[in-house]
Amino acid sequence: MAEEEIKNKVAETTEATEATEAPAEAAPKAKAGKGKKGKRIVNAGAVHIQATFNNTIISVTDKTGAVLSASSAGANGFRGSKKGTAFAAGVAAEKALDIAKKNHALSSVDVYVSGIGLGRDAAIRAISTVGIRIDSITDVTPIAHGGVRPKGERKP
Repeated sequence: MAEEEIKNKVAETTEATEATEAPAEAAPKAKAGKGKKGKRIVNAGAVHIQATFNNTIISVTDKTGAVLSASSAGANGFRGSKKGTAFAAGVAAEKALDIAKKNHALSSVDVYVSGIGLGRDAAIRAISTVGIRIDSITDVTPIAHGGVRPKGERKP
């Protein structure tokens, strides 16, 4: 009999604890953190190429300027003086545009080129080899003009 009483007490305590706990369904769900958002379909975008002597950086954006993908010669394993080469710029452009084409269905772009590095032309050629249509090419390299007039009196 003592065993039956112990079993009954154990059953009563488990029922009591189950009743006091909130059911699993009613528990508030944890908020989702920064996870993957749905893939946006972007048909037309822009490619920004920054070609310096030391590196070439490629950014693929939508028309509003939100970055879809980016790559650089340094991010693709090139180190030192090899980062400034035309081949490295072509590899970086292919990688950035492949990601944009796969994830966002990019089909046509406007190209904005800045800088005087060796990767300017190679990056543009790489865009056409990926299979993305180029609508326009614009050079946005800043031009030096000698600066503003220095402070102080004019000297004769």
